[in-house]
Amino acid sequence: MAVLEKIRVQMGIFITVLIAIALISFIVDPGTLQSAMSMFSSKNDVGEMNGQTITYMEYSKKLETMGNLQQALTGASSLDEQSQEAVEQGTWQTFLKDLVYMPAIEKAGIRLGDEELFDMVQGRDISPVIINDALFRGENGMFDRSRLTMFVQNATADPEGVAGVYWMFIQDNMQTDRMFAKYSSLLSKSNIITPVELRRDMEENNITSNVSFSLTPVSFSRDTTISVTAQEIRKYYDEHKHLYKQVATRDIEYVVFPIEPSEKDIELAREDIEKVYGDFANTQNVRQFLARNSDKPLDTYYYKKGELVSISAALDSFAFAATSRDVLPVYKDGNFFRAARIADIKQLPDSVYVHHILLQQAAGEASRIADSLLNILGRTPDRFEELAEEFSADKNPNFRPGVIGWFSREAGIPGMESVYEAQLNKPYRIETQYGTHIVKVSERTRLHRKVQLAVLVKEAVAGKETYQTIYSRANTLSTQSKNIEEFNREANQVNMFAVPAMGIAENAKTISGYERMRELVRWAFEAKLGEVSPVISVDNNYFFVAAVSGIHEEGIATLQEKQAEIESLLILEKKKDRIYDQIKQELAGHTTLEAWAEATGRTISTQTGIAFGSSQQTDPKFVGAVSGAPEQVLLGPVKGEIGVYVFRVDERLDGAFYTENDARQFATYLSDIQVQMVPMVLQESAKVEDNRARFF
Repeated sequence: MAVLEKIRVQMGIFITVLIAIALISFIVDPGTLQSAMSMFSSKNDVGEMNGQTITYMEYSKKLETMGNLQQALTGASSLDEQSQEAVEQGTWQTFLKDLVYMPAIEKAGIRLGDEELFDMVQGRDISPVIINDALFRGENGMFDRSRLTMFVQNATADPEGVAGVYWMFIQDNMQTDRMFAKYSSLLSKSNIITPVELRRDMEENNITSNVSFSLTPVSFSRDTTISVTAQEIRKYYDEHKHLYKQVATRDIEYVVFPIEPSEKDIELAREDIEKVYGDFANTQNVRQFLARNSDKPLDTYYYKKGELVSISAALDSFAFAATSRDVLPVYKDGNFFRAARIADIKQLPDSVYVHHILLQQAAGEASRIADSLLNILGRTPDRFEELAEEFSADKNPNFRPGVIGWFSREAGIPGMESVYEAQLNKPYRIETQYGTHIVKVSERTRLHRKVQLAVLVKEAVAGKETYQTIYSRANTLSTQSKNIEEFNREANQVNMFAVPAMGIAENAKTISGYERMRELVRWAFEAKLGEVSPVISVDNNYFFVAAVSGIHEEGIATLQEKQAEIESLLILEKKKDRIYDQIKQELAGHTTLEAWAEATGRTISTQTGIAFGSSQQTDPKFVGAVSGAPEQVLLGPVKGEIGVYVFRVDERLDGAFYTENDARQFATYLSDIQVQMVPMVLQESAKVEDNRARFF
């Protein structure tokens, strides 16, 4: 039990992260990987990789296994949204690892030998997965080999238990990490930089130019004298199709109807709390009273000053200025009405260091042994560790016998809350779901004045009449709108305006800041262009009515989708062409930059240190022209990204600040980027299809 609890206490956050990135640091962000995925497969399949389908049942089974492991390790009865997301991503990464990445790695000839595996666990080359696991760290925070050895022995003795399952999980991640480390190293070392490349990179960064120039920028205002033909747009599209790859997305317009309490609902909540306020102020049993009359039961936690602010500043201010006789009158905070009184005041530490002896015999036998142990400890208190070694069912391999460790609000065992008030080094007995415990507290942090606050709460919620009224408004908009044009017209007539949401991916869970929008997203991907949705309820807090304004399928964007974008680009280029022709005529009569600028009313600017290899480039086309130009010559016009340049290289300098070491470091940086792109390349090669959004 204590092994499980220790994992829960120390490893909850780590496991969530580890599952989410099951392939360690080699795997890039899932959002980036999505760009390499196809979204269509059999309706009954979650995905496909390397021609192998992943069925719904197969994926669900592995997802359940991962979820159960997460729950066991954290002690949670269910997964919160963040943990569930981590488990889902970890499950998908497991399939990618097994069906895409590992086959490619093994095809490259990479293997793990038995001696190497042994060395990663028990030898001189311990895996970083193990070293970075807090479970195997000593009191000094460093890796403790003895703790690892004891844990492995415990896990081997009970392979079906939580420790055994967790150890299998660690081994899998450990081997995966090593295989990817080898593969990354192989790819990195295959990138060879030649002496010619080194010399060129150094020259491109060390040779700099000081320039005088005049920029005539392109105006982005509308110009009716410039037009683009359909043939020009088509020609540009055909030549640049490869740039228009896209994942499947939808554009929608939506109207949201918040389900909020009416003034009548708010007044009813006020009346409800005022009816019981008098009894609340005088009751002798606040726990029972709140259980019967409040929207929230008694919060048994003891707060110190400042901790209540996140709930209500008024509560925090009252709690640490009031006496046990004072009552905070009813006040309104948003849609909540509250009243409060002090339930209890104590001097308590934030953390305590706990030891225990766990007895899991039948109730009568456990009670008899506990009494005997308490008698022994009363006479010889220094025998606690010895007795824990002999009698405790908790054979925790990570600590000395009988040690649980530091307890705090964030890390503790349910049923042991009394340890915060326990007398130091005085053992006593308690019962929890795990059995009978002999508990001792050996250390604690300093004491604070802490308050247990009884808060009477009544929330104003939308009543049945209000709910039906809001639903009726949303339903009217939905049923009276046969297409998106009618949808916008009907919304405007009731002073509501459709909000656009563009580029919604099939796996999106939020839209414009609204969470848990999966139902609306699924509808959008099943609907036709212009179709209007039925009323969609989200968390019982909002009603949505939406219309599909754009459908963008997986693959190459259509000409129609890119027409406006291409037209803008071509108009911009024609504007630059016009400026270019004008300046070319003007320059015909001038031999110096200054003479031309004075004659045409233009301004001359200067820039120093322009290097061809620099990453700090405002306009690469201009930089390229400057780097290849002779000195002291009037040059131009040159079309850049943002306008047309006329310039003169005033001086060219050959420095030595960018060294061979800098060039090698930059080459390594580029190599690392290439390695990080490998997952996407492998997925494209494996024709990975991700259809999880249809089911989850």
